[in-house]
Amino acid sequence: MEGTISLLKEITEAHGVPGYETPIRAIIRNHYSTLGDVSQDKIGSVICKKTGSSSLPKIMLAGHMDEIGFMVKYVTEEGFIKFLPLGGWFDQVLLGQRVIIKTSRGDIVGVIGAKPPHLLPPDERKKIVEKKDMYIDIGAVNRAEVDDIGIQPGDPIIPRADFVVLANQKTFLSKAFDDRVGVALIISLFQKLQDVVHPNTIYGVATVMEEVGIRGATTSVRAVDPDVAIVLEADIAGDVPGIKPEESAVKLGKGPSVLIYDARMIPNLKLRDFVIDIAKKKNIPHQVSYVEGGATDGAAIHLHHVGVPTVVVGIPTRHIHSHGSIIHYDDYLHALELIYELVLCMDSEKVAEYTV
Repeated sequence: MEGTISLLKEITEAHGVPGYETPIRAIIRNHYSTLGDVSQDKIGSVICKKTGSSSLPKIMLAGHMDEIGFMVKYVTEEGFIKFLPLGGWFDQVLLGQRVIIKTSRGDIVGVIGAKPPHLLPPDERKKIVEKKDMYIDIGAVNRAEVDDIGIQPGDPIIPRADFVVLANQKTFLSKAFDDRVGVALIISLFQKLQDVVHPNTIYGVATVMEEVGIRGATTSVRAVDPDVAIVLEADIAGDVPGIKPEESAVKLGKGPSVLIYDARMIPNLKLRDFVIDIAKKKNIPHQVSYVEGGATDGAAIHLHHVGVPTVVVGIPTRHIHSHGSIIHYDDYLHALELIYELVLCMDSEKVAEYTV
């Protein structure tokens, strides 16, 4: 457990918003360097290749390294910073949250603010404050101070949040589980496979810029040209107040999820059923999930060339796209067990069965 906690802490606390993944990429490359042959596409996705007893089939495991964040847009004369979102932020989760602006001279801490409710008329107090009306306050009193500090338009902004093991010792709180948990699973799987013979060649891909249009998956799948793909993602847990079972029945601690639908991909049905059959055969807890308002790297991967059989395995996650999301340790372990069993079974004969 300590090794998993250490890995998750390291990669979730690392900085890396879309297009500015350099810090998290360095950490991933360091882990990959001991696990296989490392390469990189031209927009920054990192690929680790581990050859088994056969060069084919090629199995692509994808998890995106980028996290949602912001970019400096404009500095007002009073020294407040207006920002652009990088990824999908829910306006309600932003006010009062701390952020880190990464400048050429170092990191600067600020807080997201808006006009105080005390100064709003009663009818406006109940309205949602939109991002366009927010700003970041770094304590400056004018634009000259901000300029002297070195903040410029285009500087990336990262949520300021640490990794915490919660009271029951089985759940973890941190930013960026979407989708550093998927990247961590790839690293853990490659570690588990180091002295194991597998009938294929596995490509662990940490993609970039998923949160702004699935861009890294689009280029890295061309570099790999896989025969089959498993996308590892943070899935939306529905075990919180206000969510009906038919909206999401996914719960923390009940095992990884297998997506039957998202807004941009219906998985390969034979591959989906194979994943569920392996989970049942190996007595691995699992859940079925559907995401009507989002997509994954699978959207680009499954449309590569003439098509790639693709499935998504998710880790149930509460409060995604915020400064603090929560996952369960058991779900991580069972997801690792599931993808381990899957890759051991995926030889050329088995992968040929996924043709529609």
